[in-house]
Amino acid sequence: MSTASIKKVLIANRGEIALRLVRACAEQNIRSVAVYTEPDRYGLFVKRASEAYSLGSDPLAGYLDPLRIVNLAVETGCDAIHPGYGFLSENPELARLCEEKNILFIGPSAEVIQRMGDKTQARLAMMQAGVPVTPGSEGNLADIEEAVTEAKRIGYPVMVKATSGGGGRGIRRCDDEPELRKQFPRVISEATKAFGSAEVFMEKCIVNPKHIEVQVLADSLGNVIHLYERDCSIQRRNQKLIEIAPSPQIDNELRDKLGQLAVTAAEAVGYVSAGTVEFLLSGEDVYFMEMNTRIQVEHTITEQITGVDIVREQLRIAEGKPLSYQQQDISYRGYAMQLRINAEDPKNDFLPSFGRITHYYAPGGPGVRVDTAIYTGYEIPPYFDSMCLKLVVWSLTWEETVARAQRAIDDMRLHGIRTTAHYYQQILQHEEFQNKEFDTSFVTKHPELSKYSDKKHPSDVALALSAAIAAYAGL
Repeated sequence: MSTASIKKVLIANRGEIALRLVRACAEQNIRSVAVYTEPDRYGLFVKRASEAYSLGSDPLAGYLDPLRIVNLAVETGCDAIHPGYGFLSENPELARLCEEKNILFIGPSAEVIQRMGDKTQARLAMMQAGVPVTPGSEGNLADIEEAVTEAKRIGYPVMVKATSGGGGRGIRRCDDEPELRKQFPRVISEATKAFGSAEVFMEKCIVNPKHIEVQVLADSLGNVIHLYERDCSIQRRNQKLIEIAPSPQIDNELRDKLGQLAVTAAEAVGYVSAGTVEFLLSGEDVYFMEMNTRIQVEHTITEQITGVDIVREQLRIAEGKPLSYQQQDISYRGYAMQLRINAEDPKNDFLPSFGRITHYYAPGGPGVRVDTAIYTGYEIPPYFDSMCLKLVVWSLTWEETVARAQRAIDDMRLHGIRTTAHYYQQILQHEEFQNKEFDTSFVTKHPELSKYSDKKHPSDVALALSAAIAAYAGL
C-alpha cells in the first residue's frame, strides 16, 4: 500500500474526543475541520479547529449522516475523516463512502467494521482463530422458543444481546425461563431503536467476571502489536465508570496471554488501525467478548503508561506508514486511572444533570491529565452522552495512583450541575477497591456508596457566599 501525506482531516464527532483529535492534528501540522449541530455551536472543539461547519439545527441528525459528512469532506478539501468514538465510528457505511470518494478513513476497512460489529460473526471469527469465546448460540435467535431451547442447553443465567449492539446497550440478563420470556422482546425493541436491527443472540452469563480489554495497533503492512491491557470492571449497568491500566488484578503470565490473544484476534480479521479486544475473566478462564473497531474513550490511560500517542499512530497508519514501534519496544511503567466525570446525580438514581456550568476549575499537578471540552459558562446540552470530562491520573504504584486520584477530584471545582465526582471518591476510599479486589459486581454490591454526604470545601462556601452577596447588591 502506497503512503499518502494527510493535510486536512474532517473530525466526524464532537466534545472532548473531537478536541483531542484537533490537538493531535495540530501537532502533526494537519489542518482540522470540525462539524457541529446547533447545540454545539459554542463547543470548544469548534473554537479550536482550523475550520468549522454547521450540520444543521437537529442535535443528532447531522452527526449520524455519513453521506453528508463525506460530501462535506470532499467540498472542504479534506484528505481524511476521523470518526472518533460513538456516532458513526463503527458504521461501515462511513468507511465505505470514504473509499468511494477517495477519502482516507482513519480506522479499519468497512468489511472489518461490519464483521466485528456483528457479534455472531465476530464470535465465529474468533472461534476459527482459536480465541476462546463465551458459550452461546451459534447464530442469531429466530424467536423466543429458540431462545428458550438455547438457554436450556447453555444453562442459566444467560445474556440476551443485540447482535449489532455496543456501549452496554441492548443487553439483558435472564436467570430463568420466565425472565427470558419477559426480557427477550425488550432486547429486540432496544436493538431496533438503538441500532436499527432486531437481531439478537445469546451467551452464557459469566457471573461477576473481571472485564479486561487489550489495546492493539495494526498497520497496513501486516504488523500488529498490543499496548497491554485496561481493567474496566468498575461499571454500572454495563457502562464503564473507572478504568485502570494495567490491571492491578492479574499477573504477568496472564497479561502476556491476553496480549497475544488480542494480537491473534486482530491478525485473524486483517485488522488495521487502533482497536480494542475485550475479554471477560472468571478465575483462570478467559473469554472473548467483543472487538471495538475504533479508538476507545479510555485510550488515555494506555497512553499514560506506555508513552505511545495512539491517535498519532492512527494518523500514520491511515497514511500507509508502518507502526512506529515493534512489540519489543513497548513497555509500561506505573499505573494510570481514568475517571469518567458524568453529569449525573448519584443520589437520584444517576439522573442526568444538564445545564450551565457556572464555575469550572481543572485539577492539575504531577501525573494529572484532563480531557474535556467544557469551560465556565458552557451549557451542557441534554441530547448527548452525560460524560463531561475524563480525569486521568498516573503514578508509579497502585497506592500512589489511588491517592493521586483522590487528590485530583478534591482539586476540581465544577459547579452548576451535579456530577459523579464525589461518588468516585467513595469508591476510591473503599477497602475492596484499595486492596485490588473488585469485579463487575462492585457497584451493584455497594449501593450505599451513592448515598454520600456532600462535603463543602471552604472555597465552595466562599464562592457561594460571594455570589449571594453580588446578587443581593444587584451586581
